Amino acid sequence: MDAPSNIDHVTASSVDDVIHWLTNDTRDERFIDNIFAEMCIRLQQAGIPLKRATLHILIQHPQWLGARMMWADGMREAEMARVDHDVRERSEYIGSPANEIYDGATEVRENFERDRSLGRQHAVYDEMRAKGLTDYVAWPLYHTLGKRHFVTFATDRPGGFDDAYLASLQKILPVLALVSEIRVKNRLARTLLETYVGSHAGDLILAGATRRGTGTTVSAAIMICDLRDFTKISDNWPRDDVIDLLNGYFDAMSEPVVRHGGEILKFIGDGMLAIFPLSEPQACATCCMPCLKPVRP
Repeated sequence: MDAPSNIDHVTASSVDDVIHWLTNDTRDERFIDNIFAEMCIRLQQAGIPLKRATLHILIQHPQWLGARMMWADGMREAEMARVDHDVRERSEYIGSPANEIYDGATEVRENFERDRSLGRQHAVYDEMRAKGLTDYVAWPLYHTLGKRHFVTFATDRPGGFDDAYLASLQKILPVLALVSEIRVKNRLARTLLETYVGSHAGDLILAGATRRGTGTTVSAAIMICDLRDFTKISDNWPRDDVIDLLNGYFDAMSEPVVRHGGEILKFIGDGMLAIFPLSEPQACATCCMPCLKPVRP
């Protein structure tokens, strides 16, 4: 759907239509970034002068701290960016809206029409000023068990968001929290299953194959690899150095296995067990490729 232009009014019924859509018509959409983008377009159509919006979600993933979904006026899909675990030590996070929200702020509001020296100082604010935005607001998005994420909205309307616009946006938040939590939990379940039982078994479990004693036969080329001399290394190296070595080793081994169609079943100490299903005609040849062979540390 195309975003409308120059709409500068909002009604309770039009915002209620967006809430009804979020509640009743998104159940078949698996990905929260698609829901978020369409929600922003519908908010525009409801009369809210929305120019930019972001949704920030913390995720339980071994590689990533979270994800950021960004939508801007004219976009049909949101841009997705992963955020690594070290981001909180970098300047892009320190002093940012994310920093304030995760430190407990219940709202971050910034007026870009006033003197820059009177406002918050951070690169993200400079970026929005440069794009002609006039007003920005960020609010926490609460999931169950104390999980805290956040959402932001920005406009280029002269004078920024008025009270009616802010009230309408806040009215959306509880429903967006519920809809986003369902997708986050579904992704978490899939990630955990992929991590501990592999993607093939994980898909079967999610499809309902949970009865004890049942199983599936998979014909596959099997790869078992480990680090040469790891026992000697672990006896003589400092603990943190051993952990760094394992992390680097598993990163180096996992990426090409997955890229070439393999499935990692488990990590065992310094060992890795992976399979290449024979449904792929080159499975055996791929399993023996030089780029998949472990190297001496």
